[in-house]
Order: sequence, then structure tokens, then C-alpha cells
Amino acid sequence: MLVKAAGPAWDTVVRGWPVAVALAAAGLMGLGWWGAREVRRRRAHAALVEVLRLPLSQIDALNDEEFEFALRDLLVRDGWTARKVGQKGDQAADVIGQHSQRGRIVLQAKHTTVGGKVGSQVMYQVKGTAGPVHKADFAVVVTNGGFTRDAKAWGERHQIHWVDRERLRQWAEDGVPLHALLRLPARKPRRTVVRRAA
Repeated sequence: MLVKAAGPAWDTVVRGWPVAVALAAAGLMGLGWWGAREVRRRRAHAALVEVLRLPLSQIDALNDEEFEFALRDLLVRDGWTARKVGQKGDQAADVIGQHSQRGRIVLQAKHTTVGGKVGSQVMYQVKGTAGPVHKADFAVVVTNGGFTRDAKAWGERHQIHWVDRERLRQWAEDGVPLHALLRLPARKPRRTVVRRAA
């Protein structure tokens, strides 16, 4: 019985081998294409990091507006579409970015002296406007100084990310993307509702 069953199975394999070979070749080509694309993406990011590497000493010498532009440029380097929006009455948003996989991010920039510290009040302001006003998936306060212990703790409890001097060094000098540095997860794409005409 096994021999009888094996005969038709073997015939199917012999007749279907071109299809199996074609499928395997297509799979290998797909893997090769994906691998080549990933290599190109990594090389492009490495080139951008080389072009835009900001040492902390240079960041410290910026004025407030230049600091905001620098943060925008760093986001763009990391693959975000970003624009500087900070001005009087900006409702705690200096830079807004959009990412195809991570959604919308709002940065509040606090350029200060090296020993300066950002307090909890800034975290409260960002929490109050990032989602309701700016529709942000992520809110981040960035400084070239530091944060008070209370500000860090409050931010972590309420999902307001913070970038202090050490994290800024990793982002601006070492080229670690902000979303990797803060471990920002990929977001599920939002569904768009299609309404049919009646």
C-alpha cells in the first residue's frame, strides 16, 4: 500500500518541481531585496549621522531658537518628518514630528545653562497640551541641562519622556536615534473610516 501511495505522490512532485523551484527562487529574491534595502537604509542613516553630529559644547553655545532648529534637524536625521513650531503661545510644543511607524511626537525644548535644571512645572504643561492640543502619541522634554528628581519621576509616571544632558549627548553626538534612545514603540496604523454615499 505504501508503494502504491508513493507512486502518485512521486508523480505529483515530478510534475510540480518547476513550481516549487520558482517559489523558492522568488523567496530567495525577496530575501535578497529586503536585505539590500536594509543595508542601504543603515548606510543612509550612518551618512546622516556623520553629517549631523552635534557635540554638547556646540549645543551649549546655541540660543533658544537655534536649539529648537537643532532638535528638528536631529529628528529629521532619525527619519521623522519634523518642523519647528516654537514661538510665543506655542502651548508647550517647539518641534512636532511625524513618523510612519511611530506616529506623532511633540518636543518641548529647554535650553539652559549646563548646571540648570528643568522642574515639574514644565512636565505639567506638556502633559496638558501634547495629547489634547497637538494630538501627540509621544511627548518629550529636551534640555542641555538636567531635570529635578521630581520632574523625572512625574514624567515617568505620566508618560512624558525626558532627555537630559547625557541622553542628549547620546542622541546628538553618538547618533542614537531618539526613538531607540527612549524605546518608543511602533504604533498601530490608525484606521480610516470610509463612508459610503447613500
